[in-house]
Amino acid sequence: MTETIPSPGPSTGGDAPRVTVDRAGHLLLIGLNRADKRNAADVAMLEQLALAYGELDRDDSLRVGVVYAHGDHFTGGLDLADIVPRIGPQGLAMVPEGGIHPWGMDGSRVRKPVVLAVQGTCLTLGIELALASDIVVAADDTVFAQLEVARAILPFGGATTRFAARAGWGDAMRWMLTGDRFDAAEAHRMGLVQEVVPAGRQLERARELAERIAAQAPLAVQATLANARLAVREGEAVAEARLPGELVRLMQTEDARIGMQAFLTRTDPEFVGR
Repeated sequence: MTETIPSPGPSTGGDAPRVTVDRAGHLLLIGLNRADKRNAADVAMLEQLALAYGELDRDDSLRVGVVYAHGDHFTGGLDLADIVPRIGPQGLAMVPEGGIHPWGMDGSRVRKPVVLAVQGTCLTLGIELALASDIVVAADDTVFAQLEVARAILPFGGATTRFAARAGWGDAMRWMLTGDRFDAAEAHRMGLVQEVVPAGRQLERARELAERIAAQAPLAVQATLANARLAVREGEAVAEARLPGELVRLMQTEDARIGMQAFLTRTDPEFVGR
């Protein structure tokens, strides 16, 4: 498949999509594309992002998503002028038919791993997207803040339920209750990001990690991700009870035969996802 290299430049406004979607082999590259507004998320961006996650989930040829941002900043947070008038009694409707909630706040989660690359400003929903992703690479110039309390609202994209689980209660409260900014080194210390790289290399490194994941057996990757999420959601005992059945199921796949043959012949396996 011909690889499409995403442009790092800003969106041009007008009819430009809020989210770019490009295929690169087994990867789906998903780019926030409102650089002239520091990638502040309006409803159009949220809906297009949800549709991109739906595409990643449905297409069996896609194995890993890479989410990044065009321009100098990952996101300045929500475009409150656009978002607030659209919040109803049940919250914000942002997932069109065929989409999947990128933050997983409606109970749905994309079945495949998502690797996130962040840089510049990464506020509010950007942190929450990191908490909803599986691996996060941050440029060393990234500045984070969970500043909803300074806007007289609360985080509603997962920080209240996930930040403490990731970073520990004290660290999560330190940043959520003050709205203070913190740097990439602090985000790495807390486990919010897994790698910090020189600014400008974050997307390259995220793609390297995504390619490593995509080279593994996709059904096994998805089963591993699902069981780990189950343990977080319902407890270790529930997840452990599922392991024997999942192991038997995977051992019966074509990929299991391919993996065994590669082991015996000392060659690199080329998994097919069946």
